Amino acid sequence: MIQSLLIASLVILSLAILGCLYRLIKGPSMNDRIMSLDTIGIILLSMIAVLCMLFRTTVYFDIILLIGILTFIGTTALARYIERGDVIERTNDESDR
Repeated sequence: MIQSLLIASLVILSLAILGCLYRLIKGPSMNDRIMSLDTIGIILLSMIAVLCMLFRTTVYFDIILLIGILTFIGTTALARYIERGDVIERTNDESDR
């Protein structure tokens, strides 16, 4: 019973990723694309967590942590790029060196 529910949740999460891929390709704005990438990362995280429950193992916890960190850093960098036009600030001031 539990296994069939976990498999059903994997199917639903796969459909959610397809919906996010549609929004990623279709747009219409850059903010929609960034949010869909962030959502895809979170859904991927939850799919791996469901696989951990399905296989009754804890070996994928490091992967979950890594994807979470990369999703956060990527979303933050893209938001900063949209806001400022640059991810890393560069100064031309000689006193900063």
